[in-house]
Amino acid sequence: MITQAMILAAGRGTRLQPLTLETPKPLVEVGGQPLIVWHIKALKAAGISNITINVSWLADKLMAQLGDGSEFGVNLKWSVEQEPLETAGGIFNALETGQLKHEPFILVNSDIWTSYDLTQLVDYELGPDQLAHLIMIDNPQHNDGGDFAINNGLAATQAIAGGDKYTFAGISVMSPRIAEGLVQGQSAPLAPILKKAMIKFQVTASVITDNWIDVGTPERLQQINEYLAQKGTGGHLGAPSAGLS
Repeated sequence: MITQAMILAAGRGTRLQPLTLETPKPLVEVGGQPLIVWHIKALKAAGISNITINVSWLADKLMAQLGDGSEFGVNLKWSVEQEPLETAGGIFNALETGQLKHEPFILVNSDIWTSYDLTQLVDYELGPDQLAHLIMIDNPQHNDGGDFAINNGLAATQAIAGGDKYTFAGISVMSPRIAEGLVQGQSAPLAPILKKAMIKFQVTASVITDNWIDVGTPERLQQINEYLAQKGTGGHLGAPSAGLS
């Protein structure tokens, strides 16, 4: 059983400027509450109370607003990066500083919104040589070429015999070994590491059909807010009205 999660929240949110010049992107409001709070509450509902958040840009504002997580019934640990270390570098830093235990964890990008129930990942067990399990979606308009293929349940850089590629949803289960070989303070993206692991058949993936959006531009921020205003939250476990007990 997975007992911890990490939310990636260290980016500058340049595509959302000028909104993010003074507001950290994870605190941008979606459906009446900060975007990152949807993830915190959804993780809590899934039984995950130990949550690590990496921060850099406007870190003080983010930490001041969310604090230790007690408001949400969780334990928030802050992995502070003086300069953004990108995804893999951020994971390594959180592991090295003890903000993240050397155990499998759920990894969530802070700048997405989805109706996907994270409870489905809590009992996921990585195999002995497996480094990651990726959640994928059908390609949105802004990424119509996709990121990775899925061949017999394994994530791959290329599809077999004209198969489809899918978009990585920014949700995954990760082994702490995913960051092996990095050094403290090294800035390193995750994608090249995942691609190398895919060649060794160490990454699995599955496709979901839940609502999902990358809240990375003013247009998509408006889109998700209009959607929630019209359709409601549909019982989302991270919704503003969701219980926090």
